[in-house]
Amino acid sequence: MRRRDFIAAIASATAWPHAARAQHPTMVIGWLSNAPEARVPHLFAALRRGLADAGYVEGKNLTIEYRVYTQELLHEAVSDLVLRKVNVIFAIPPAVAAATNATTSIPIVAIDLEDDPVANGYVESLARPGGNITGIFLDIPELSGKQVGLLKEIVPRLSRVAILGVPGLNATQFAAAELSARALGLEAEIMEVRSADDFERAMEAASRKHVGAAILLSSPLAFLSFRKIGELALGKRLPVISLLAEFPRSGGLIAYGPNIGELWRRAGDYVGKILHGAKPGELPIQRPERFDLVINVKTAGALGVTVPPTLLATADEVVE
Repeated sequence: MRRRDFIAAIASATAWPHAARAQHPTMVIGWLSNAPEARVPHLFAALRRGLADAGYVEGKNLTIEYRVYTQELLHEAVSDLVLRKVNVIFAIPPAVAAATNATTSIPIVAIDLEDDPVANGYVESLARPGGNITGIFLDIPELSGKQVGLLKEIVPRLSRVAILGVPGLNATQFAAAELSARALGLEAEIMEVRSADDFERAMEAASRKHVGAAILLSSPLAFLSFRKIGELALGKRLPVISLLAEFPRSGGLIAYGPNIGELWRRAGDYVGKILHGAKPGELPIQRPERFDLVINVKTAGALGVTVPPTLLATADEVVE
């Protein structure tokens, strides 16, 4: 996106008639997203449900300043919201770090599935964050063990597994997944991806190294590439497991992890609490509470793998 187009988009999104503002005083939140609503409508709807549950409805008593950013314009998008002095900023990675660096006064509600908020210095403690940021963070390395175990059930003769993720961002997950694989007697192949094009290279490398299955670590990059990754995996006949249900819904094989729609709804509730006067430093960091197993049986058939009936019986969702 060109800089002048970005600025024009900001002007268009915020051009509310003066009379309307006078008649309907509103709270204002800044919404940072690396994908437009059309790509993830269910997540946008989930956050709005959380806001509505807290008594805030867009167009009535709430104005939302949307900023769909590219990596190159991320800091400009964050700076614009800070200059506008919005009441709350809602952010997901990589905007979480950018927002915390840009302001220590505007409350920030984050959803972050990759980072430890204490280790990263975002908060003082999970129970009492103490600063201007709160939200929902994952950082549950034990999930890797469950995911490796699920792959073993689907591919009983599995001996080598690939771990696909973003260097730096997925450092903790890389370590946990590799440890879990070795605990089950598997060799682990670490494959780093930095752009959407890297997934094709990683799949080719997995095929050359005779990898039997793969773990796809969570990241905004992977989330926005789920359909492409599913197609590549199918072409290489490689069973892949992800953290998020959107992967098998997009044609991937299987997912086990938190219900991301529920996380966005809870984030909307937190934003509402802050708009009502709560201090982010006093709102505990939340952890996911609901974990879903989702399996795409059509993809399983195309891959030539058999999903055990006992596994299908325990699935929260089966994609036909």
